Amino acid sequence: MTASWCVDAQTAVKQVHLVIANRGDKTLHLRVLGIAEWQLGANRADRGTLHTAYSRQRLAGQKLGALLATQRERSAGFGDGTAFLALAGATDEEDDWTCDRRECFDARGRLVLPDHLGKSQGEGLDPCAALSSRVQLVAGETLERVFLLGYAASPDAARQLATVAGAMPAAQRLARVCVSWDKLLDACTVKTPDPLFDVLVNRWLLYQTVSCRLWAKAGFYQAGGATGFRDQLQDAMALAWAQPQLLRQQIVLAASRQFVEGDVQHWWHAPLGAGVRTHFSDDLLWLAFATQHYLRASGDVALLEERVPFIEGPVIPEGAEDAYYTPSVSRHDASIYEHAALAIDRSLRVGAHGLPLMGSGDWNDGMNRVGIEGRGESVWLGWFLCQLVADFAPLARQRAELLRAQRWEDAALGWQAALTGPAWDGQWFKRAFFDDGQALGSHANPEARIDLIAQAWAVLSKVASPASQRMALAALETHLVDREAGLIKLLAPPLAQAVPSAGYIQAYPPGVRENGGQYSHAGVWALMAQAEFANSRAGSGEDRDTPYRYFTYLSPAHRASHPARGAVYGIEPYVVAGDVYSQPPYVGRGGWSWYTGAAAWLQRAAIESIFGLQQGAQELVFQPCLPSHWQRAELTLVRDQRSMRFILLRAAPEAALAAAAQATGGLPAQLLRVGERLNWPALAAQSCFVIPLPDAAEAAAPALASATPD
Repeated sequence: MTASWCVDAQTAVKQVHLVIANRGDKTLHLRVLGIAEWQLGANRADRGTLHTAYSRQRLAGQKLGALLATQRERSAGFGDGTAFLALAGATDEEDDWTCDRRECFDARGRLVLPDHLGKSQGEGLDPCAALSSRVQLVAGETLERVFLLGYAASPDAARQLATVAGAMPAAQRLARVCVSWDKLLDACTVKTPDPLFDVLVNRWLLYQTVSCRLWAKAGFYQAGGATGFRDQLQDAMALAWAQPQLLRQQIVLAASRQFVEGDVQHWWHAPLGAGVRTHFSDDLLWLAFATQHYLRASGDVALLEERVPFIEGPVIPEGAEDAYYTPSVSRHDASIYEHAALAIDRSLRVGAHGLPLMGSGDWNDGMNRVGIEGRGESVWLGWFLCQLVADFAPLARQRAELLRAQRWEDAALGWQAALTGPAWDGQWFKRAFFDDGQALGSHANPEARIDLIAQAWAVLSKVASPASQRMALAALETHLVDREAGLIKLLAPPLAQAVPSAGYIQAYPPGVRENGGQYSHAGVWALMAQAEFANSRAGSGEDRDTPYRYFTYLSPAHRASHPARGAVYGIEPYVVAGDVYSQPPYVGRGGWSWYTGAAAWLQRAAIESIFGLQQGAQELVFQPCLPSHWQRAELTLVRDQRSMRFILLRAAPEAALAAAAQATGGLPAQLLRVGERLNWPALAAQSCFVIPLPDAAEAAAPALASATPD
């Protein structure tokens, strides 16, 4: 017997296709059984309001039996929503089914499979869908059975969906699903000397991002199902090349969860939008950040004019960190531009040191007590806002909003002065300031003396001086990177007894998740910062090996295949983990897997930082940061019926062209230099480019010569 399964992205119907072959010489009498346990709500108690029913439809040459479960309770927004489990089979097969899960247990509560199912339906049951089919399979015969699992807004819609789904051949549905995935996952592929790099970057990282983060919004370690305002915006940013329309949709969706005051829901649940309103200081800003990323990649300025309503609801009570409720849709709406600009307007207030306010947490939710009284300041948020204003202020000027743009730019000048002044700790940048003015992330702190993201974004924001960037990255490497264990720690040493308390981060064991573990999301930012610095005038040839080394620390494939690290890792080798533990006795043990925003960021780091692809609406530019031991690497981009192959070679231009000519299959190769702009929409259906790179020694010499102290 073989089983294959897939989910049709167009209908959200899951298919399980069974093929049973009798390779013996006797007739087999078999029973095929499928069971689904219904919930149709957030809690176990929601099962008590389900109505179950059996439905039978005749299709061409077969019958379709379906068991339906309808949620009658409307308060959570799922009223009339109906799930179904259907089985397609021969017209002469006997129906055998039940909607009562209790039939599968004996009087002592042990799991059993009754000879016949009781055909129970209606209300007051332990709701499930159990469909059984008895088949006779003579020697040499092969048969197929298909189970279908789906959901619709009403019983009639569910019956109709089941009938339409049952009429499609299983092979056709699987082929359609494969075509859909191939279009997404093959839009950008690489070929390098490292097969583990290739197998992760090609298909897997984007698959993890879309299937887990954008669709399921759940994983083995977290099954919440909510949409995070900042989380899914960042995830969707990785699709700017492969499926930009998904990023656009996510931006519009996020704008619809912004309150009229400018703050946003930290997360919310569909369909009613119940969620939490917080004082988090960075959530709202990712709307502008993602919008600018989309505009740069697509040129779709029409997005800025799309109007989206706000939401309304009570403000957070005095003294509370958050408020959970279902907001209402406001009568007021605004353009996407105004939604994003309002978020920046709301984020200009500063504390005593001139830095943006921390709120109840910036990117690190666990630092919820740093600014609990409303005066704490965030160094990381200062870097982030400087970058955001540099990108977004030109849009305001283009719209003749000169005063608004000037207000943002004046604020950025103040942040920059604070970032390079009181935020500098002598060898690295501090992380934050508490309400009482004490520093977090300083050499004077016995715990959390240095924090990763404050150093990484000092580089990514391009605000810190080259000398400060070099010192910050050197401190990062010295204090946060464990080369033996292959780890990039979020902070060190872990928090345990610190007073004042940074927040619930201290409730995590030392070295776990945000409390000093390798938090993969932040580790990717460190990789990107190292590549950014290596490509700057101050970078050196040696710096260019660091991003790839960090990639191997973050990659589950490299960790799992390592002779020492693999033995202790303990989780899937093919999906990125949210964190890896950094403290004894669990050094190198994987934490949350699947459900992490690090997958999307790692995909971007591989393509944008290591391969150095900068995507524009009309132009592509390469600023690669390949490791010195890679003599050759390839990147293929597919878009709008065009396939563009880029071969990166460590050779002089003429030699690179000659070497590439032997591998292009007769397709003429053109020379494309590092930093040269390529007008990709004007290319033919098939094109090939050779990008010559200096060897490691040649790359190091000019970089060192051009590096000048401040």
